Amino acid sequence: MYEEDSTGTIDFATALRDAITARGITLARLRERLTASGNPVSAATLSYWRSGARRPEGPQSLAAVDEIESLLHMDAGSLRRLVGPSQRVGPIGTPQYPLAAALLESATAETFIALGAPVMDPGRDVSTTAVTEVGADGFVISRTTRTLLQSTAGTITNVPYLDLTPGVRTPAPIFSVVAGGRISRVHSHPSGEVHGAMFELERPLGPAQTTMLEWKLEFPPEYPPNAETGHGVARRARELVLWTRFHPDALPDWIEEVEETPTQAIVTPLFLDGATTIHQVRQAWGPGMLVLRWGFGARE
Repeated sequence: MYEEDSTGTIDFATALRDAITARGITLARLRERLTASGNPVSAATLSYWRSGARRPEGPQSLAAVDEIESLLHMDAGSLRRLVGPSQRVGPIGTPQYPLAAALLESATAETFIALGAPVMDPGRDVSTTAVTEVGADGFVISRTTRTLLQSTAGTITNVPYLDLTPGVRTPAPIFSVVAGGRISRVHSHPSGEVHGAMFELERPLGPAQTTMLEWKLEFPPEYPPNAETGHGVARRARELVLWTRFHPDALPDWIEEVEETPTQAIVTPLFLDGATTIHQVRQAWGPGMLVLRWGFGARE
């Protein structure tokens, strides 16, 4: 019988050990045969795989696993399917505040603490798509954010998100979860410039594991007119997509993109070119904040 891990699946290391024992082959001999077949693996790596200290990562290692199945007379795919998802987090860089958040660094830190979160959360947004709906009055109605989350260290059960309005005092927006978790706590800083929510995930997220979370931000009637949207990341993200959808009866006369990083802000004019929506894309980008602003009449 193969052992099972905490998720109830067969353990790769145990399956490898049992297959090696069943064939009566040593690691040294297995390594020799792998090298002869054009799939060299070090003795130390094979030992790590067999003990469970590490597992195969990358195309070359997975090709070696395929060859091991053949050499040990295993069914094709019977060992490889036990490898599981990659445990590599990938390059994430040092977490930093973009410029807007840095201006509110104290209020941001206090809000994280009030939510029960570390000031720099160990999770990261791997891939995010944020869709903003703009009403007939030209102002934001809601923003829905769908994020692929990853733990960069330890186990994560909750993730915080903040809404920042530097220099503008606002009432609390309405946070809600569409899928992937629930709201466990909300907090508004006394300045009215930072509002946050803590999202409890549906299941704990272990090191390098990923999950999906979709949440929505809506603005109450007493909220100041808002002709701006955006999303910020504290670490490098693989992809960030902002899709802003304007009401066909209220297309703006001008649009500009603001790309903020910890060191600079770059403003670029954008154009609808006859469309009613506009999207912005960044890949392998961050830390920073990507913003879209618009207005009517001459640009002041």
